[in-house]
Amino acid sequence: MKVILQEDVSNLGNKGDVVEAADGHARNYLLPRGLAKEATKQNLNNLEQKKKSKQKQKEEERKEAQKKAEELEGLVLEIAVKAGDNNRLFGSVTSMDIADEIEAETGEKIDKRNIDLDENIKNLGVKPVDIKLHKDVTATVKVKVIEA
Repeated sequence: MKVILQEDVSNLGNKGDVVEAADGHARNYLLPRGLAKEATKQNLNNLEQKKKSKQKQKEEERKEAQKKAEELEGLVLEIAVKAGDNNRLFGSVTSMDIADEIEAETGEKIDKRNIDLDENIKNLGVKPVDIKLHKDVTATVKVKVIEA
């Protein structure tokens, strides 16, 4: 019996998959528990519509991220920090500091976890920093650390 899975089922498939299940397994286990529904013509059409809708939403999210990336690309953030001898900072510049500075300058709220910073910045100078806005879209900003 062909069924459309409503949940992930081990040894059978993932949510949204159309799979062939044994008749007894489908009637006695999958259907009564709401783990699957019969693959009728109407249910298959509904599934196709949901997939198209989800794909369209993902494309819109990617376009939105691309638009944000164009705004952020080439942005130079100036962060003033106290420094000691040999241009070493007292403390460091973290991804949270960079996220706060981006929000102050552009009004865009960026999650600190999306800022790709290998390690905190501990010296004065300019350093390029990547910001992941989407799995396919990354923007690069320059962080200029100056002495306060």
